[in-house]
Amino acid sequence: MLTLTDIEQARLKMKGIVHETPLEHSQTFSRLSGNNVYMKLENLQKTGSFKVRGSFNKIMSLTDEERSRGVIAASAGNHAQGVAYASGMLHIPCTIVMPKGAPLSKIEATKNYGAEVVLHGDVFDESLEYALELQRERGMTFVHPFDDLAVMAGQGTIGLELVEQLPDVDVVLCPVGGGGLLAGLAFTLKQLKPSVEVYGVESSACPGMTAALRHKQPVAIAASDTIADGIAVKKPGNITYQYIEQYVDGIVCVEEAEISRTMLYLLERNKLLVEGSAACPLAALLYQKLPFRDKKVAAILSGGNVDVTLISRIIERGLVEAGRFVTFTTIISDKPGQLNKLLRIIAELEANVMSIHHQRIGAKVLPGQAEIHFSLETKNEDHIQQIYQVLLKEGYDVQFYR
Repeated sequence: MLTLTDIEQARLKMKGIVHETPLEHSQTFSRLSGNNVYMKLENLQKTGSFKVRGSFNKIMSLTDEERSRGVIAASAGNHAQGVAYASGMLHIPCTIVMPKGAPLSKIEATKNYGAEVVLHGDVFDESLEYALELQRERGMTFVHPFDDLAVMAGQGTIGLELVEQLPDVDVVLCPVGGGGLLAGLAFTLKQLKPSVEVYGVESSACPGMTAALRHKQPVAIAASDTIADGIAVKKPGNITYQYIEQYVDGIVCVEEAEISRTMLYLLERNKLLVEGSAACPLAALLYQKLPFRDKKVAAILSGGNVDVTLISRIIERGLVEAGRFVTFTTIISDKPGQLNKLLRIIAELEANVMSIHHQRIGAKVLPGQAEIHFSLETKNEDHIQQIYQVLLKEGYDVQFYR
């Protein structure tokens, strides 16, 4: 069984190796949620995620014989980097099995820490199955990403820091996938401060822990793609489930759009780059998934290893939703000066033209006409409506796309 002494010893082992991450107050999220919100910035942790805590504690607990055989792990990215980093420090051979769709940035970072990376499976659960096969073939020591007491103890060190940083915390929100972080954190918090409420947050696209609690045991679920790839686990751990059932006050789910909007909020308002799983706790607050107000709330921002191409798409989608980007088409006469006339109207309305595509052939385009596709940078939703109304008044048949 896990003990508070295990977690305190884990903290001693990683002293000087793993960062004690800052806890920052957020006026923006406090105002938007009606609570007093603090953020535990594990996105600033070594390797960019909390996972290094559990990985390092597990590898430090191995015997010399276990280390000599090398270690193997399965991961969607963050556990991979944690295991590779800890193994590299102790000069232990390391193999990581990752899903084929894992973000390129996480794959390259894992290789740079010195690990052999094997890409197998479309989701984490398939990678885990293959890693266990390789472990049996090669005789290596397996480092589980979550269902392990030493890993849970390492993750629980966040709880020790949190209670020291915010002794009067009322509620703690934590992302949950396999459950190692939530189980270790909840156990630690309840030992130190039994009155604290602890909630797990997962993506509705992969609600593994919600299903486990409903069925009273971990079960494999059908899952959809999610930007919260760090918690995309179809079947939570058996050990972690037992601790979560006992110590966690509830699990809630957030939608993909809510996660992406929260990521953009954090980037724009707090200048914090976080991955999808890390944004889930704050998304639960923003979109009122939890029934409390005026509480002192700490949200665990679990990691910041996000692919830059995903960030680009999230920013673009956020601009569209905020009314700051719009596309539309219209038909004009294919004569000199007609496009210039349309551009003058748009300029007078203070919209910025990002791109124009001019097409003379199409099902709706008659001889002597041209279809124009515009992409505009706009101010807000009201500005878009103003542009639409003016173009209609000027005789243009416009079709806006969102």
